[in-house]
Amino acid sequence: MLARKIPAVLCALVWMALPARAEGIKVVASIAPVHSLLSGVMDGIGRPDLLVRGAGTPHAFALKPSSARLLNEARLVFWVGPGLERFLVKPLSALPRRVMAVELATAEGVKTRRFRDAGGTDPHVWLDPRNAAAMTRIMVIVLANADPANAALYRRNGAALLARLGKLEAKISQTLEPVTGVSYLTFHDAFGYFEDRFGLRSAGAVAVAAGRPVGAKRISALRRLIRTGKIPCVFTEPEFEPALARTLIEGTKARIGILDPLGAGLTPGPGLYADLMRGLARSLKRCLKGGP
Repeated sequence: MLARKIPAVLCALVWMALPARAEGIKVVASIAPVHSLLSGVMDGIGRPDLLVRGAGTPHAFALKPSSARLLNEARLVFWVGPGLERFLVKPLSALPRRVMAVELATAEGVKTRRFRDAGGTDPHVWLDPRNAAAMTRIMVIVLANADPANAALYRRNGAALLARLGKLEAKISQTLEPVTGVSYLTFHDAFGYFEDRFGLRSAGAVAVAAGRPVGAKRISALRRLIRTGKIPCVFTEPEFEPALARTLIEGTKARIGILDPLGAGLTPGPGLYADLMRGLARSLKRCLKGGP
């Protein structure tokens, strides 16, 4: 049952009796932000493998044979949960008992929110740096107990990463301070954690839910809202065609910006998470203040 959904807070108890492996253990991460945090905790010990790369989206990802092999060879698999990586639910349930899957959205200290319109729990938990810190703490506990020979280094790396996350939050708050009162639209409701943490004023999302077509009635309503002049920016995402955003702002002074919640254009590794979060802040400030 270890490959089934296991609360992260219990993971530490499972590995207490395992033998030490000084060379580290094989770890897999589902998406780039999770992989980045793991890479920081595992720095100097090993490198986690990443499943969803580049502009791929976990909402529509198809598991390849090479990815399935990574899962089968792993000792630990870190994922957000079935609300985001639905493609992993069945493969994780079929993994050998020696593989542990750690669901981060249910980890101790991770605070969740509900989608504004679509209902259900929003799985984009990593976009709040305090959730990222909670995820980091769980990663340290699980890794240290799965690989006792390197426990001290995992803990040291984790402490350093937590300090960087605290500084990152402060810096982003400073960057966004001039635009916290400016309304905007996002393509879909993926940024609520970021908005709540930094006091931003989203007017809502163009699409009610990811993968659901936007109807003519909603497009007309959004165009009326944008024509009031109170919405200076409509933000799209790298994996979505911006044609709809262009239709919405046609004939108005509104601009199009890009927000990337997954780090599609960034190099995977320990620096990706901070680059992703700073990139969101820069894109918001630039567009909302009228920059190019």
